[in-house]
Amino acid sequence: MNDPALTSNPADNEKAIVSREAQRSGETHSSASKAEPLLSRKPPFALRWLSYLLLIPMVGVATAGFGCVSLLCGLWDKSGRQQHAIARVWARTLLLVSFSPVKIVGREKLHEHETAVYASNHLSYMDTPVLFAYLPFQFRILAKQSLWKTPFIGWYLNHSGQVPVDMKSPRSLIASLNRGVTTLKHGLPLVLFPEGGRAATGQLQTMMSGCAYMAIKAQVPLIPLTLIGTYELLPIHVYALHPRPLLVVVGDPISTMGLTTRDADALTRRLYEAISATYSQYSRQ
Repeated sequence: MNDPALTSNPADNEKAIVSREAQRSGETHSSASKAEPLLSRKPPFALRWLSYLLLIPMVGVATAGFGCVSLLCGLWDKSGRQQHAIARVWARTLLLVSFSPVKIVGREKLHEHETAVYASNHLSYMDTPVLFAYLPFQFRILAKQSLWKTPFIGWYLNHSGQVPVDMKSPRSLIASLNRGVTTLKHGLPLVLFPEGGRAATGQLQTMMSGCAYMAIKAQVPLIPLTLIGTYELLPIHVYALHPRPLLVVVGDPISTMGLTTRDADALTRRLYEAISATYSQYSRQ
C-alpha cells in the first residue's frame, strides 16, 4: 500500500503528489492523442443538422438563462442551496433537449454517507449535467481554473462556492486541494473528474491522485462513479448531439479510515480499477 517515494513528512508528501499530478497530466494528453476512437465522430446527417440548427442553440439558451437566474439568487442565497437547485433544473433541461434518458445503478449507495468524495470518469461536456441532474444531494465540484473565465458557467462557479483547481504551480495546486479538504470538513460532498479532462477517445485515462489525497485528509470515503454513453452522446470536439440512453453506475465506497497521504497512489489505483471494470462490464450491454 505504501509508496516508497513518500515520507512521514506531510509537506514532502504534498510536494510528491503535486509532482506526479503534473507528470500524469502530461501523460494523459500524450496517450489520448495516440489512442483510437471508440466510434465514428459524426452522427447521421439529418440528426447532425437538427443539432446544429435546434438542439445546440437550445442548450446555449438554457445555459445562459439558468445562469442569469442563478446569478440573481446568488445575491441572497449564501448557502448555495437555491443555486444548486437551479443547476439541477438546468441539467435536467439539457438532458431533455438531448433526448437522452438516464438510469442509475446502485442508487442506494448514494445515501450511505453524508460526506464523501465522488470521483467519475470524464467522457463529455454532458457528464456534468448528468451528475447535477441525478445526484440527490447538494455538492461542490472541483474544476479547472480556466472554466471560471467562461461566461455564465464561470459566473455560476464563482458565486456558488465551487472549488477551482489551479495547476500553474505546486503551491497553487496544494492550495486548491486543501480548499477541497476544507469543503469536505464543512460537510459538503465533492464531485470531481480525476482524469483532469475529457477523454479524447472514450478510453479511461490516467487518474491523478488529488481526489484520493483529499478523501484521506478529510477521512471520508472515496466513491467511484462510472458514466456510460456520454461519450457517444457528445464526444470531445464534436458539436452535434447523438441521443442515446445514459447510465450512471455507483460503485462501492472505498474507505480511507486509517490511511495517510502515503497511500494516495494506491487508493487512486483502486479507484481506477473499479471504474475501469465497471465501464467494461456495462458498456458492452
